[in-house]
Amino acid sequence: MSDQDNFTAFLDRRRAVAQAYVNGDAGPLGEIAAQANPASFFPPGGGREQGAGHVTAVNARGARSMAPGGETTLEILHSQASGELAYWTGLQHASVLFAGKDQPVEMHLRVTEIFRREDGDWKMIHRHADLLAEPQPK
Repeated sequence: MSDQDNFTAFLDRRRAVAQAYVNGDAGPLGEIAAQANPASFFPPGGGREQGAGHVTAVNARGARSMAPGGETTLEILHSQASGELAYWTGLQHASVLFAGKDQPVEMHLRVTEIFRREDGDWKMIHRHADLLAEPQPK
């Protein structure tokens, strides 16, 4: 199996991880998160987070703000894998139910994620997500 084929198969798992996250479960994201530095996250609200352990903690805190009932899709515009590094870029569309709220919130994000191999598995070392100014039809 080529690096690209392996990464394309992994992206199916990434989609399931995103679905768990918008339902308040950060566990699957923690499983694909980098365990070693460097690691970083540029969240949709701005700012930056650095360090593998810190990024995992920030993600866990974010998931706790969401309640079951969310839906998300990853619209992958392109991806590439070669050797020890891989990436995908595209859009994430979500309907998120935040804890304590009655109505879901629609979110459309522009996303770039970078992965490296750790012990043979793809691990996320960087995520940059920001709000899409004008949602495009799917």
